[in-house]
Amino acid sequence: MSEYDPLVLIRSETELLPVPLVPEIRLHQASDPIELWQRMEASSGCTDVEPPFWAAAWAGGQALARYLLDNPETVLGRSVIDIASGSGLVAIAAAMAGAATVTAYEIDPIAAAAIKVNAAANRVPVRACCEDILARSDLPSADTDIVLVADAFYERELAGQVMRFLDRGDRRGAAVLVGDFGRAFLPTERLQPLASYDVAGLRAVEGTDVKRTTIWTPIGNGAAGRPTAPFPI
Repeated sequence: MSEYDPLVLIRSETELLPVPLVPEIRLHQASDPIELWQRMEASSGCTDVEPPFWAAAWAGGQALARYLLDNPETVLGRSVIDIASGSGLVAIAAAMAGAATVTAYEIDPIAAAAIKVNAAANRVPVRACCEDILARSDLPSADTDIVLVADAFYERELAGQVMRFLDRGDRRGAAVLVGDFGRAFLPTERLQPLASYDVAGLRAVEGTDVKRTTIWTPIGNGAAGRPTAPFPI
């Protein structure tokens, strides 16, 4: 796998399967993403290979995707961006729920390829961008209606960057939705819960089979005249 083509890697190392909490969506998933990561490192001879976050349906992404499909009015006809998109699960759900445009951002080129493959498998239009956008002061742009993010609060520095990005979006009038079960650096004191789901089948990636996972929005978010607010509870 040292000189792998992203599409070959995705198709040879994963299986297209329904997502447990969101069976309407199928993703290319690895039976054991940790083992896949170890094989990628061994093949490349490097120890800094990006983990294949794109090869699993994480708890926050499953919960947020379920919320969007259950409450399509949240994104219907709106301009949506999904950051740290991973497999593209949340972006795909937004597109299926009727968003006017969906852009999914990832820093890992293999993840960006996986988003394209997964969106095509689900027959929805999602624009996948391989770019580190968290420090860009021009994003989210003023014409962004909704910013989505899931499972991005597992490292202190990353969590801080994500919150600064979400704060910029909030100031520019974007609604914000976060899917997370309460990882170490999730700033729950700044967030209010909207809904919770029991996400099953996570033992391979989370060490436990079921995670009670919550959909959050920043306290006070959605009061800037966006038609999406208040969010369904």
